[in-house]
Amino acid sequence: MPTRTVVVGSASGLHARPAALFVAAAAKQPVPVTIRADGSKRPVPAKSMLGVLSLGAKQGTPVTLEASGDGAEAALDELAALLERDLDAQDA
Repeated sequence: MPTRTVVVGSASGLHARPAALFVAAAAKQPVPVTIRADGSKRPVPAKSMLGVLSLGAKQGTPVTLEASGDGAEAALDELAALLERDLDAQDA
């Protein structure tokens, strides 16, 4: 099962706007994706706003994305690139 580990780049972490942008992008993927914060035992569905917010991921927190199925690699690449950006920035 493909995985990607990235560091959260948004200044506010995965809260409010950055989480909403990430969840919306995850919901558009053709495969189910999970996300787990460093130290967290259980992954949560990436398309679940409450699940993503429950991770408490702050800026600089490593998170691991996991997906399976056709298109998993492309989905992980897209979502990982999104998480690495500062989604709090005006042009995000």
